[in-house]
Amino acid sequence: QVQVVESGGGLVQAGDSLRLSCAASGGTFSDYNMAWFRQAPGKERKIVAAINWNGNNIYGADSVKGRFTISRDNAKSTVYLQMNSLEPEDTAVYYCAADRGIRLFTTVRQYRYWGQGTEVTVSS
Repeated sequence: QVQVVESGGGLVQAGDSLRLSCAASGGTFSDYNMAWFRQAPGKERKIVAAINWNGNNIYGADSVKGRFTISRDNAKSTVYLQMNSLEPEDTAVYYCAADRGIRLFTTVRQYRYWGQGTEVTVSS
């Protein structure tokens, strides 16, 4: 089964950019749809963006459309989340998730494989 590890979080100011990375191992990366979720303190974990195995099908939450971009490099077994124009409301722990499927999943329970998360804090 696949294992995923996130990196790239940190403390930034409003308006700044960050790029999160999620490196996968232990499986054939191109077999998996990938997603980024986030969980703010005291709130439930929610989808940010998802991408299918070859990058031809992408989902983005309304709250991040036009600011965040998900992409993947199957040769490097890595999925990215480019976050621009960050806002304090984007402060959360960001999780990478993976699972197989014909359809692109967008809910927590549809993903079996999760990373430990990387924290993003946006100051105003």
